[in-house]
Amino acid sequence: MAEKYLIALDLDGTLLTDNKSISPRSKKVLSQLKDRGHEVMISTGRPFRSCEVYYQELGLTTPIVNFNGAFVHHPLDKSFGTYHSPLDIDVAKQIVDACDSFHYHNIVAEVRDDVYFHYHDEKLIDIMRMGNPVITTGDLRSFLNVPPTSMLIHTDAQYVAEIREHLSDVHAEVIDHRRWADPFHVIEIVKSGLNKAVGLERVAKYFDIPRERIIAFGDEDNDFEMIKYAGTGVAMGNALAELKEMADEITLSNEEDGIAVFLEEKFNLK
Repeated sequence: MAEKYLIALDLDGTLLTDNKSISPRSKKVLSQLKDRGHEVMISTGRPFRSCEVYYQELGLTTPIVNFNGAFVHHPLDKSFGTYHSPLDIDVAKQIVDACDSFHYHNIVAEVRDDVYFHYHDEKLIDIMRMGNPVITTGDLRSFLNVPPTSMLIHTDAQYVAEIREHLSDVHAEVIDHRRWADPFHVIEIVKSGLNKAVGLERVAKYFDIPRERIIAFGDEDNDFEMIKYAGTGVAMGNALAELKEMADEITLSNEEDGIAVFLEEKFNLK
């Protein structure tokens, strides 16, 4: 075969359509590339439990990047190793303390596949229930007893900036934070220095694939580092303007089979 490529896929707003499904065209193209010997992987902010269904649907046999790089593992091969980099638990509880000074709806801490809710919220619990996690509700300062993989602060749009400013001022050296897209205004927090590119680099070394043969697709601010790291960083048509500016290429949107269109042309597929 020709030289092997590593193809890294963000999920929401990228591989997945707006109804959270993989289009038949995308599935066909990715299957063709796998058959040709290329490696296809998922790189997402989601926990594994809420993307395992897509991993299986695509028939993947590759490592996966979860929690924006805070958890990198191989679901089918333990010899790859498990790279879990949680937040310091004291920092996590300090963040809960600090949030008392701001307006917010809820704080969620995820420990791999266990979920802790600061306040009971049926709507949010339903969203996080995918994959049947163990769910605990109660003041995180009392109930959280292990370092969390990530934390989520659910607030209103007008309060996101001030909360993020505080996080940067007080915890800049130990955490990184991102903003989720609509419809929920959520600040996601992970340990400092972690991002999708960190996980992607680990997987590329595992397969001995150089950066110039990595193609990565994304649409949001948690894709910046991955798009920059890849030899070919591709922004979706629905991506943030800043991501489009830094990407090597721009394809169509997630609703227009942007991944499939790009890969069909790149690899001469029919």
